[in-house]
Amino acid sequence: MSSALARVFAVWRTGLPRPVLVLQGGDALNYFGTGLILPFEIIYLHAVRGFSTATAGLVLATVMGTAAVVTLPSGALLDRFSAKRILIAGNVLNGLGYGGLAFVDRPWQGFVCSAVGGAGFGFVGTAGQVLTLTLVAAEQRAASTALRRVAGNFGLGLGATVAGFIVAATHHHLQAFQGLYLFDAVTFVVFALVVLVWIPDPGLADAPSASEGARGFRAVARDRLLLALIAGNLALVMIGGAFFSYILSPFAVAHTPVGPVGIGVVLFINTFFIVVAQVPATRVVARMRRTHALFATSAIFAVGLLAVLLATLTHSTLAATTVLAGVAILIAVAECGQFIVLGPLVAEIAPPHLLGRYMSLYQLSFMVGVALGQAVGGVLLGTSPDTIWWGGAFALVLTGAGFLRLGNRIPDPLLPTKSPPLQAASEAT
Repeated sequence: MSSALARVFAVWRTGLPRPVLVLQGGDALNYFGTGLILPFEIIYLHAVRGFSTATAGLVLATVMGTAAVVTLPSGALLDRFSAKRILIAGNVLNGLGYGGLAFVDRPWQGFVCSAVGGAGFGFVGTAGQVLTLTLVAAEQRAASTALRRVAGNFGLGLGATVAGFIVAATHHHLQAFQGLYLFDAVTFVVFALVVLVWIPDPGLADAPSASEGARGFRAVARDRLLLALIAGNLALVMIGGAFFSYILSPFAVAHTPVGPVGIGVVLFINTFFIVVAQVPATRVVARMRRTHALFATSAIFAVGLLAVLLATLTHSTLAATTVLAGVAILIAVAECGQFIVLGPLVAEIAPPHLLGRYMSLYQLSFMVGVALGQAVGGVLLGTSPDTIWWGGAFALVLTGAGFLRLGNRIPDPLLPTKSPPLQAASEAT
């Protein structure tokens, strides 16, 4: 029995250095605070603060909009200042913004606080990725990225669960919501202190030589391989991730026997499987060529989308829920592959002095992908619902074929490489 448990836990061993483990522990705490408020923000602003639903939605959209605007400038800042400093500053902004939302009485106050919090998220998203990648050697980037995603999903899910019990027990009382927002603000401040005290500063890359070319986003835009990877990631996020996360629920309610409880179960299974499988998936993907892993990721997304249509063919709630639970697992598997291949790959092809800009563009592709997925999926829900799934599957097959066509242009540890990967900060120091 003990040997069996040892083998199970061995799958989760990452071999990552202690600063990275501490960083991801702080990240989990941070996401726990976010999970406390994320499912109930519109309820708080509308039912408790008296904002109209339209105004409440715009207040929340301000967070993502501001984060998107700030993301690319944050990349430029990361190429001039250390990721540690930017991450601390971003968390302080988050704390101010979300702490302020606990006390808003008027819509303009909500917009201001959301803009401050959104700016914080724009800085934290890119800086957190860069710090995660530069604290480890190149061969550990996939494991470091995987652990970061596990920490985020675990914290977010746990926070949302705890908040659900609190909100239900307090019957939407104002002070309960204020407590949740203030605790969220505290988690940002605590995370900033963790980074300040326990995370080493990886510093900055040396200035580029004349042969390495100029700085700036013009240099980034000339990298055709990067642009191809960003386009592929945009498709995976928009069609694979956003369609499942935001469009499946209303589609299932309207076109399958699955109700809100079943949908909640399906989404829980997806999150649970990501938390359990993300780290072990790094070992599987490490045995594959990157082009093959990206094609497999696209194909699994496509199969998952097509399988949604099977749930429309039965009148049994149990059967339809089982089908969608299988879809949730397939999407989780695909997302595991997507994150642990593309993030480290973008970092590897980035010149050291442009790492911040490369990662900010990668981060922005997630935001744009989610927004486009919500917009396109919403339109198709009202015009041709089934097209979402078979059309999305077809588009993802084309995306996978595009990854295959990149071939040897993608650097791969399983193949001889002509240029060394980005030197880790731990080696530089």
